[in-house]
Amino acid sequence: MVFNFVTLLRDGRKYMTTWPLVRQLGFYFPEYRVVKATQIAFLAMPVVALLVALSQIYILGWGHLPQTLAITLFILSLPMQGLLWLGWRARHPLPLTLFDWSNQLSQKLNQMGVNCPRLGAKACYLDLAELLKVAFERLDQQYWDEL
Repeated sequence: MVFNFVTLLRDGRKYMTTWPLVRQLGFYFPEYRVVKATQIAFLAMPVVALLVALSQIYILGWGHLPQTLAITLFILSLPMQGLLWLGWRARHPLPLTLFDWSNQLSQKLNQMGVNCPRLGAKACYLDLAELLKVAFERLDQQYWDEL
């Protein structure tokens, strides 16, 4: 599984927008927490980086500019780390237990009349996210409460 940096970021962005942000899934998958943290980091980290840079230059002076730049770049890289993890996870193959469960979910959707293909042998978490997104749109709350 060799991916380049840009592909991982692109896959992470797609996975972040595809994954259904439902609290019930937070008990089983870490994606809910990672997606929420990454979304908050995209909004908050530029402000935090600016405040840190300004305060360090004000308190310590221009002599500490290299350290200030290093800390600022680190703070700005935090949202990208979330996207990298999500991109890696998006292309990670599903374990057998999730593979069986997702095929059962796909079968249930097909019985309801929703055209949903079964996941193939090379299914990944991105395929599961797309299936879950359709399932949360179509299935009633009772199914998820039984989960």
